Amino acid sequence: MEWSGATSAEGEKCQQLTESPQVFPSNAEVGSVFTALAIPVGAIFLSSTECTNEGWTAIPQEDWRKTFREHGLTNGSLVLIQDSSNNNNSLLTKQGEWITTVNETNWIQVKNLCQSESEEEHVKIPATANTVVFDIRIKAIKELKLMKELAENSCLRPIDRDGKLLCPVPDNCTLKEAELRTGSSLGLCPGKAPTSSQLFLFSAVGSDIQPGTEMEIIVEETITVRDCLKIMLEKSGLPGDTWHLRKMDWCYEAGAPLCEEDATLKELMICSGDTLLLIEGQLPPPGFLKVPIWWYQPRGCTGPWRSHQDQTSGPPPHGGVWGATATQGAPGDTYAEASLCYLGDIEISEDATLAELKSQAMTLPSFSEFVIPSPAFLRAWTVESRRPSRLLRINQQQLREYKLGRRTEICLEPLQKEENLGPQDVLLRTQRRLPGERAYGPPVDLVWDTARGWTAGALRRQVADCCSLPVEKIEIAKYFPEKFEWLPVSSWSQQTTKRKKKKKQENLQGAPYYLKDGDTIGVKNLLVEDDGDFSTVRDDAGKEKQKQLALGRKKSQEALRGQSSSTVSGAESPGRPQRPEASLSIHVGSFR
Repeated sequence: MEWSGATSAEGEKCQQLTESPQVFPSNAEVGSVFTALAIPVGAIFLSSTECTNEGWTAIPQEDWRKTFREHGLTNGSLVLIQDSSNNNNSLLTKQGEWITTVNETNWIQVKNLCQSESEEEHVKIPATANTVVFDIRIKAIKELKLMKELAENSCLRPIDRDGKLLCPVPDNCTLKEAELRTGSSLGLCPGKAPTSSQLFLFSAVGSDIQPGTEMEIIVEETITVRDCLKIMLEKSGLPGDTWHLRKMDWCYEAGAPLCEEDATLKELMICSGDTLLLIEGQLPPPGFLKVPIWWYQPRGCTGPWRSHQDQTSGPPPHGGVWGATATQGAPGDTYAEASLCYLGDIEISEDATLAELKSQAMTLPSFSEFVIPSPAFLRAWTVESRRPSRLLRINQQQLREYKLGRRTEICLEPLQKEENLGPQDVLLRTQRRLPGERAYGPPVDLVWDTARGWTAGALRRQVADCCSLPVEKIEIAKYFPEKFEWLPVSSWSQQTTKRKKKKKQENLQGAPYYLKDGDTIGVKNLLVEDDGDFSTVRDDAGKEKQKQLALGRKKSQEALRGQSSSTVSGAESPGRPQRPEASLSIHVGSFR
């Protein structure tokens, strides 16, 4: 233990601290330091930091009879002694600057959650960052006048702002090691804290967790997922074996399932304080995927797919939603606006092909509502955010090669004719502008072979052939539904970089078009309409709505800034100067 002495003579300030290592018994009273060092009785300060010039806390004179251990002092702790000639509670640093006493909350509040018949509900225990949790617990049991038996069967648990009890704190660690600050609240609870080889876990049934309904279990970190599942089912009183575990993620939602049932919790990096959710449904065997299947019919597409009900009437199967019918003047976001109808789940091997997935999906009971000649009349997409996302194009490719993952969902789109897309094919949705109207006709699929490059000229030629129009008599534009904007597609001039005088190769996959499967391409016939406007009435309404939303957010932010500025006194600090803008080039390769 090291001590620093601060002495001062009358009429002058002390200029330095003298430091010297000393040895004291851990059960000796702190007040005995004056006798041991043969100095006049004054004031005693403890340091909660490694620096001797800050973080000092004065020990009240009534606590001088407490031992060094009760104050949380260990080997290497810092103690500052100030003689009685200095009457204030300030310390003088080597630079000659005064530091007043800080860190007034040199205690831990312990609430009694063990016995309701106790006289005391909570007590404050003196503590520093180096105080051992075991000492706080034993001291709290004594001051709360609880039974001595609790010394062997109790633990301290942090209490968060919402009053929730967190994971128990091990007895052998200090407050600093447990990441607890002085002034915190701990609950004295029945039951032992987990050992270094155990995990304290919260558990709940289902993904809709209500605060305070979680169960608590202590398991060995070497236990397998299968055995942990059994323990949680027994504790919850749930019958059957059609359950699996999921770890709750940082946004309090059910994460990916714990599929490796023979792996230990330690191997899966499950830590004390984590929440495991019991979710109904049996996991597929290793090497198999459980894939939810949706029915998807784009806007504006009709066909003989429903056998028992009319296209625009009748309830969809399983309470799903049918896709909207086409309306002129509502272009573009075909895939975003279409509705999905849930058909069911299938279990399929990762070694199966995409064609086999389509065939198995056709065996679902809900699929009997549709008339599909063969799997070749189905187009498969992955589903993200309740809309089609990535096109699965090669029927004979294994699902493993698509890297679908265990949470992937698939939607199937009906086709008028068989389709077999190659790796270089891009599927676009073209819509012809109606002459004299700010509207478009129904969407038409366009399969563009990009083997010769992703150039604007090649796309224009493909669109012109599809529309039976001369290339020089059409204008095309890509639609950005999130902005309600159209970007004309034309061959741009060759540009050169500053460092290397190499020509940039034209590629519609990159900026500013970012062309991909499922994008909408507007087509304008210059023989009947030669203006450059691709927008529609719907686009105007969408932009106006976005403008109003942005204006509302701006007003809310200004109101919040006004409220915060009214509570702050003093002049405002000048704004941080902005750095000059610099150009940034991002090169994106093709990963198809």
